[in-house]
Amino acid sequence: MDGTGSTRRRFIGGAAAVAATAGTAALGGPAAAAAPRTGPTGAGRARGSAAPAVAVLGGGVAGLTAAHELAERGFRVTVYEKKAPGGKARSMDVPGSARGGRKPLPGEHGFRFIPGFYRNLPDTLRRIPFPGNANGCHGNLVASTEVMLARIGHEDIRLPFRSVGKPPPLLTPDALRRALTGFLDAFGNIPVHETAYFVSRLLVWLTSCDERRTGQWERTPWWEFIRAARMSPNYQRLLAIGITRNIVATKAEVASTKTVSTCIEAFLFNALGRGADGEPDRVLDAPTNEAWIDPWVAHLRSLGVTFEIGSAVRDLRIAGGRITEAVLQDPSGAKRSVTADHFVSAMPVEHARTTWNAQVRAADPQLARCDKLRTDWMTGIQFYLTEPTPILHGHVNHIDSPWSITSVGQAQYWSKRDFRADYGDGAAADCLSVDVSEWDKPGILYGKTAKQCTREEVAREVWAQMKAGLNDTGRTVLSDAKIHSWFLDPAVEIGGPRPVNDEQLLIHPTGTWHNRPSARTAIPNLFLCGDYVATDIDLATMEGANASARAAVNALLDETGSRAGRCTITPLYRAPELELPRADDAIRHGLGLPNAFDLG
Repeated sequence: MDGTGSTRRRFIGGAAAVAATAGTAALGGPAAAAAPRTGPTGAGRARGSAAPAVAVLGGGVAGLTAAHELAERGFRVTVYEKKAPGGKARSMDVPGSARGGRKPLPGEHGFRFIPGFYRNLPDTLRRIPFPGNANGCHGNLVASTEVMLARIGHEDIRLPFRSVGKPPPLLTPDALRRALTGFLDAFGNIPVHETAYFVSRLLVWLTSCDERRTGQWERTPWWEFIRAARMSPNYQRLLAIGITRNIVATKAEVASTKTVSTCIEAFLFNALGRGADGEPDRVLDAPTNEAWIDPWVAHLRSLGVTFEIGSAVRDLRIAGGRITEAVLQDPSGAKRSVTADHFVSAMPVEHARTTWNAQVRAADPQLARCDKLRTDWMTGIQFYLTEPTPILHGHVNHIDSPWSITSVGQAQYWSKRDFRADYGDGAAADCLSVDVSEWDKPGILYGKTAKQCTREEVAREVWAQMKAGLNDTGRTVLSDAKIHSWFLDPAVEIGGPRPVNDEQLLIHPTGTWHNRPSARTAIPNLFLCGDYVATDIDLATMEGANASARAAVNALLDETGSRAGRCTITPLYRAPELELPRADDAIRHGLGLPNAFDLG
């Protein structure tokens, strides 16, 4: 108890507050030498005799988006992917889990989350045909309605997470102050003066000019920007750490203020009904491959895209100032070269930069700067349960968990699926999908970091940390007896002296923005896309991957002199009411003065 005398698990009308204030102004086991040159059909023909051939190196969201846009414009496209189409966004079959004609249990690298402020990815989803959906795969998006901050030894906070019914007509700084204060009041247990200060810091960001954002605030840690060290433990846990983990999946102490605040601003305008594609929190109504990736690949094949799966890109060779070939290596170690007129590097940065040899790096200095970009572990584990366990209709941030856990019950969204009848052995009825963001801090069961644990110990530890936050109210939310099995992303290899994660996440410490490359390189036939390439969302997301692929295709079209229409790239929403304060701040910034709302 926290001394309030009220029940520990409560529901707070956070979204209603925004509207009101703004309007007035026992765990089991797992579920269970260069070779001949080849290339896309027709590669190497003289220009003009056939459509140019493009090799897309990587088949994640960025690579598939680039292939989609290029194929629609008549290019001959081959996608080279080491594992499977979809990359980190894909779902995957749990080996040996299918029985009685059912599909295998669905596993994944981490749960999908498609906010309403995404605009480019939803456009692609609409253009992927799906039977029975007028809007293609976009019709498979369903909205969550709430979010929970699960505390250990404190009252849990359960908030509506949706757009307000009637957004304010004018977003003046004063109206935004009232809206933000109303929402943050719902968090509870944060001193009023600390809430007011946090709101004032957000107003500083909202009225800052672009030059201040990419300069001063990009070099300021979020923890320092909101003065977290001076504030109460609840302020630190809920506003500094909790918001950062939910939105950016990074550490508040080192995360760039620009990155964190950009996403808070986007969610705020989304909730206020400005510039959004839909509700703030959306998920898919089926496993990702069923709802999106498989239909996408099928559509790309119908457009003439060729896929070569199973080989990793090891090198890009350059001669005469152009990339002449990419060297691939299959699982046996055999190498071969592939040729094309143009190359789109669509791999994650930790893999892409290993393919840039000294000659390639010398041709474009921005490639060398990518060595300064940092990645970290954020990896998923799924628990399959013998009974439906709808904790809430949305995501849970286990805010006090040492391993920075977030989770969502997925089967509740799969209204067109009967989980027990369609997947596994008929005994599993639900899938609780969990992301683990902190792999270097000791857990509560074994006192070991996640990297030091075996896979079985990770499963037990994650389950224990979730129970610590959800079962501390006198009601059993998670029961050991309901566990059917679990599945940990196979990209993770742990328990030995050298833990490995083949699918990491770009993180955003201060200064990261200035090391992120553009889609166009100084090499005329090499283009970059991926969530590490600079886009206005400034966050490692599927939206960033999609937008960067569009930018890469536009650069390629410009390079080739193509008459095809350019890809539309929709920027994040900017409130027109705030352009005047931003213009004023540009003058102040140029004079070396602080933002007008920045009182320290």
